[in-house]
Amino acid sequence: QVQLVESGGGLVQGGGSLRLSCLGSGRTFSTVSVGWFRQAPGKERDFVAAINWSGASTVYAESVKGRFSISRDAAKNTVYLQMNSLKPDDMAVYYCAASAYPSVQSRLGDYPYWGQGTQVTVSS
Repeated sequence: QVQLVESGGGLVQGGGSLRLSCLGSGRTFSTVSVGWFRQAPGKERDFVAAINWSGASTVYAESVKGRFSISRDAAKNTVYLQMNSLKPDDMAVYYCAASAYPSVQSRLGDYPYWGQGTQVTVSS
């Protein structure tokens, strides 16, 4: 079992930056890949970025490549999502999720464990 708690969301002006954190607990957290997803009102939950168990491999959605960066700190049991050059289209509830696999995953169905989400609001 894995528990996840996100933090770091908030209100930011367009072009600004935020860093989201995902604190994981449970003895398997350090052995599985972790992803970030987002859901805007009235839309489906979409993949944003993911990182494998060791942090050596990452994957990003095309819409965030070059602006967002995912990383993990094993000592702190935390995965981060650094978001730069934020746009109004990035506004959503952001969810951290842990998969059941060590390798990086991008499909929603590969993630059985979810956090409660954190709101990111971008003003134009």
